[in-house]
Amino acid sequence: MVGFEGKGKALAALLAAVILWASSFIVLKIAFTHFDPMVVIFGRMFIASLCFLLVFRSLRHINYQPGDWKLLLFMGFCEPGLYFIFEAMALTYTDASQAGMICALLPLLVAVAARFTLGERISRRTLSGFSLAVVGAVLLSVAASSTATAPNPLLGNFLEFMAMICAAGYMVTLKSLTPRYNPWFLTMIQAFIGSLFYFPLLFLPTTNLPTEFSTTGVISVVYLGIFVTIGAYGLYNYGMSKTPTSQASAFVNLIPVLTLLFGWMFLNERLNWVQYAASAIVIAGVYISQDKKTAHQT
Repeated sequence: MVGFEGKGKALAALLAAVILWASSFIVLKIAFTHFDPMVVIFGRMFIASLCFLLVFRSLRHINYQPGDWKLLLFMGFCEPGLYFIFEAMALTYTDASQAGMICALLPLLVAVAARFTLGERISRRTLSGFSLAVVGAVLLSVAASSTATAPNPLLGNFLEFMAMICAAGYMVTLKSLTPRYNPWFLTMIQAFIGSLFYFPLLFLPTTNLPTEFSTTGVISVVYLGIFVTIGAYGLYNYGMSKTPTSQASAFVNLIPVLTLLFGWMFLNERLNWVQYAASAIVIAGVYISQDKKTAHQT
């Protein structure tokens, strides 16, 4: 059981995590204009791994059980492994707001998966909140104008949906591991697996290795490595360990709203009144999905 204070910290951690994740859509768009997507993804994983090596000794004390290596490997294979490949490809075909809209489908995928794999019940209130948030996310996408940065939105959105399937596999597996492992240890494992996963991809014929390093590009990769790969995943893993899987994943519905907000702040994008209304619907859906009857069942 998690007390009110612990619950508050967990929800704050989840909120901080999705804020950082939403910012990553903007930063990825910027980084991809300077480096090949595979270079960006490997760079963020490598930087995160180097940071974890500095604190490895404090995270190595774990309650390992035989066979857990399969779950740890599958978690890392789902995310960051395949997840970032699909997301990187998606963002070359669709814009950040469209990709963010697809993220709103993740809680539904996770809730269904958790119901069958972890035995977590889904209340009517939680399903109602999810449905409302998805409606808001769809409105955000429909109200968005087509741009030159989204040459094939249908393909891009499909690739982002595939990324969400990978993310659902990661979240459900993560939830089964959190009773035995420190959330930051699991984040470290993800970074290490990501570095090993993406290093061979640097040598594919389709990968363009950089011949020069722009300051903006390097700062973007460092931000992704430290604040997103370590910060966002660490905070989310902590929040996930203290709340039901379905409620933790509900926070992902905030990503479309935050992505549009950051696009307005940093890319000079503007929202219309429909998008503002849709953002309010998403926020309301996330609030409703936090079923207080299940909040104490972890």
